[in-house]
Amino acid sequence: MSRIANSPVDLPKGVEAIIANGLISVKGTQGSLELPLHEQVEIVNEDNQLKLKAKTEEKNSVALAGTYRSLVNNMVIGVSQGFEKKLTLIGVGYRAKAQGNTVNLVVGYSHPIDYSLPEGVSAETPTQTEIVLKGADKQLVGQVAAEIREFRPPEPYKGKGIRYEDEYVYRKEAKKK
Repeated sequence: MSRIANSPVDLPKGVEAIIANGLISVKGTQGSLELPLHEQVEIVNEDNQLKLKAKTEEKNSVALAGTYRSLVNNMVIGVSQGFEKKLTLIGVGYRAKAQGNTVNLVVGYSHPIDYSLPEGVSAETPTQTEIVLKGADKQLVGQVAAEIREFRPPEPYKGKGIRYEDEYVYRKEAKKK
């Protein structure tokens, strides 16, 4: 039995949810998001609270209700507060610069890398070695951060590369003669 689905999702002020035709759309100050609902999950809007239930008592539908509750909660948080992911560049000469909807990366290759951001994600570079990604969709912000990190993942010997702000890189000891 999923205990996650039992707790309702509270809608803060300025956020409205519309449930129609097997689709839930949430609108707020940071934008709007949509999610198609599974046929085994039922959602009801009562008193500014979204309550999710499994239509049957099957194990799969109960698990889906908990999953959809987490997805809807992330949508509500995203349109009201937004999500943020920070990346740090570590290495001599590594730098980043955000220009409009592209991020220019110099990470040790013979050429700079221009990464164009998808719609719904914005980037800032407070310093040359920091990238701050912001957006309403948690999955999209995380995916963009993973794609940028993929250009130069941190290596275990010197720790150089692009890493998440809170990431710990296990350092290996070099071979000895």
